Amino acid sequence: MYEHLETAQNPANLKRVVVDPVSRVEGHGKVTLLLDENDKVQQARLHIVEFRGFEKFIQGRPYWELPVLVQRLCGICPVSHHLAAAKAIDQLVGVDPANLPPAADKLRRLLHFGQVLQSHALHFFHLSSPDLLFGFESDIGKRNIIAVLGDYPDIGLQGVKLRKYGQEVIRMVSGKRVHGTGAVAGGMNKALSKEERDYLLRDIEQIIAWADASVALIKKVHTANLPYYDDFATIRSNYLGLVKPNGALELYHGGIRAKNDKGETIVDHFDYCNYTDLIREEVRSWSYMKFPYLTSIGKADGWYRVGPLARVNNCDFIDTPLAEAARVDFKQHSPEVMVHSTLAFHWARLIELLHCAESINTLLHDPDVMSSDLIAKGEKRYEGIGVIEAPRGTLFHHYQVDENDIVTKANLIVSTTSNNMGMNESVRQVAAEYLSGRELTEPLLNNLEVAIRAYDPCLSCATHAVGKMPLQLELLDAQGDMIGRLVRHSDGSFEH
Repeated sequence: MYEHLETAQNPANLKRVVVDPVSRVEGHGKVTLLLDENDKVQQARLHIVEFRGFEKFIQGRPYWELPVLVQRLCGICPVSHHLAAAKAIDQLVGVDPANLPPAADKLRRLLHFGQVLQSHALHFFHLSSPDLLFGFESDIGKRNIIAVLGDYPDIGLQGVKLRKYGQEVIRMVSGKRVHGTGAVAGGMNKALSKEERDYLLRDIEQIIAWADASVALIKKVHTANLPYYDDFATIRSNYLGLVKPNGALELYHGGIRAKNDKGETIVDHFDYCNYTDLIREEVRSWSYMKFPYLTSIGKADGWYRVGPLARVNNCDFIDTPLAEAARVDFKQHSPEVMVHSTLAFHWARLIELLHCAESINTLLHDPDVMSSDLIAKGEKRYEGIGVIEAPRGTLFHHYQVDENDIVTKANLIVSTTSNNMGMNESVRQVAAEYLSGRELTEPLLNNLEVAIRAYDPCLSCATHAVGKMPLQLELLDAQGDMIGRLVRHSDGSFEH
């Protein structure tokens, strides 16, 4: 598609334009464009410039610390890392998902639904709605939640309250809105009290109504801007995510399903404990974020997208009624089996938000969430793999321990990492189709950020590569002129 824009043939002779930092995303990244003398784009890249060494520095720690430790990767989606790590250390104590006590399984699901609900609300209403409600090239002063609250007070307030409710679910289950401690090896450390359960039930009907209204809102916005919204930043790709054994949408535990851009199945109900047979990761010299791909297809064509669009595309149905009706309506919008519109991530995201609200309601009416049967035990193992559907997509945590229960190896494939190639391709599509040959202004460059925001990237979560990573060091004088430069390439060589 747009791979030819990854590396320009003669970069030294081209003009450089930088969007730094990419705003309204979690973490730090930048976009660079190289333009020829006619302002035609010859190269476009999304650079992740933040380095996080979690895979390395959790080595040497006892495994039972991991659910609490790894959630410090992020303040936006800590529960996802908490639960993925918990699922992995369950295996280290000999407990598989099928053997987890029903109460612990349901409490974890309740915690996770609260997490996905608050994260989706945060991303759509706080970070993306300014672009969608005011326009991609609107005045920069409008592109924030304060402006949304001023011009669309009902929408803005609903977004704030939806997120607050999700955080309250997290607080009731894990003790804190951010970085709580609910899951432990083999189960959970507490159940809901009747008072906590009743407190959450008080507002759930209103939350479901607001979630349903948010789906109607994004449908209205999307369909009012056709064909632009169907074409903007849109690429064709493979899609990957978890599904239940019956093919339903699954956010907590299931088998891996991957489909190609035509909707043809690549793998189905694949055991995620064998993910190393399915996925490999590539390192490129200009980013701290890896590039995963499906091994059977190869580097060139095996890259895939994850997250709400992938999950809604891949599943056969959603097992809550309002979200299923929204899914059917969503799929009917596309003339193809798969929906490829990158901006449709927002639509799919709000369908999932509605599903989470309905699922929370169901679980709060289940007496098991107040049960004290919370811990299972088994025979010790030395390797554990936990996979979960985080708000941004499929999240892999893989640990190995020694006989003293100390972590000797860790590998994380974070959701945003899997979307790395997709985000780069979307950036290149926008650069080639909407920016090339034009005088680049700040409002126009915001189009690049809109493409990235659709994926809801968590850039700090996704940067865990270790080894001989590329590094560029520049020394500037008081006037800002460069007086020294040192580059370490990914092969370990240096350039002055």
